[in-house]
Amino acid sequence: MAEKKKIAVIATGGTIAGTGPAGDAAGYRAGELPVEEVVSSVPGLGEIADLEMHTVCQVDSNDITFGAYREVKNLVEQLEADPSVDGVVITHGTDTLEETAFLLNLVLDVTKPVVITGAMRPATATSADGPANLMQAVRLAADDSARGMGVLAVFSNMVFAGRDVKKTDSMSTDAFRQNEFGLLGYVRDRTVSLIHRAYRFHTSKSRFNDVDLRDMPRVEIFYVHEESDPGLLRYMLESYDGVVIAGTGAGNYPKAVQDVIEAWDGDCMIVRASRLPEGEAIPDAVFDPKEKTIAAYDLMPHKARLLLMLGLKKGESMEEIQEDFRVY
Repeated sequence: MAEKKKIAVIATGGTIAGTGPAGDAAGYRAGELPVEEVVSSVPGLGEIADLEMHTVCQVDSNDITFGAYREVKNLVEQLEADPSVDGVVITHGTDTLEETAFLLNLVLDVTKPVVITGAMRPATATSADGPANLMQAVRLAADDSARGMGVLAVFSNMVFAGRDVKKTDSMSTDAFRQNEFGLLGYVRDRTVSLIHRAYRFHTSKSRFNDVDLRDMPRVEIFYVHEESDPGLLRYMLESYDGVVIAGTGAGNYPKAVQDVIEAWDGDCMIVRASRLPEGEAIPDAVFDPKEKTIAAYDLMPHKARLLLMLGLKKGESMEEIQEDFRVY
């Protein structure tokens, strides 16, 4: 019989630790329950692995900060160095889980399994989904096949790459998807089935795993729509270190917005992304003939923002940051 693994569970709050009116799936407060109570609500979890519990914060994921990211990074890397720990599970709110998974996939210097999960229903709801997701996350983190895979996310039996996971539904427990290229695998009962591997650089192979997450550059998102205000974009370019354009289609925008971009000669860097969940924003001689922007390719604006922040923190040039978007 194989020796039981030891898995560290790091709590950050979220719906999985939320409480509200008995039976209801809405009207709850996130991050109310301590991690010990969340873990104890899952029958048989201790049979999968010995558990070591840590709490970084207990917040709604809309309130997650780079201070919390820094604490998680430091803690996970300490656990990486601890030979008694075999893997890590992070519990997190679903609203910004995809940003956290994406960022940690870039900044963690680890090879041990790191799995992030959460819940769409609070712990007090009828048929709460948190216990099953946590069970599957621990099962995956304890499986040798997850080693070296970067940050993984688990929801409703499905395994996602930390780079590509995205929340696509505000109500369903089956709320997460990956890009059109497909899932990495599944967790069902006692079986972990990984069938794909993430191609892009991550974790121990990432050039960003030595970044100090304090005093990060200020980057905001300009959302394009009909009659977008060019004055707002001009203000953002003058006020921030970077701006991500959430463009229509393949990163497109009105002529008035293009005029502001082409006239800009300041230090603020501009990334062109698409507000659509699929497809790419590639270099474009029509919308960016003067090559004033960085193409985000398939990264959605909120993830493009994080990668731009990391590139700026490293002091990279526009050309180097464009390469980041190509390989990360």
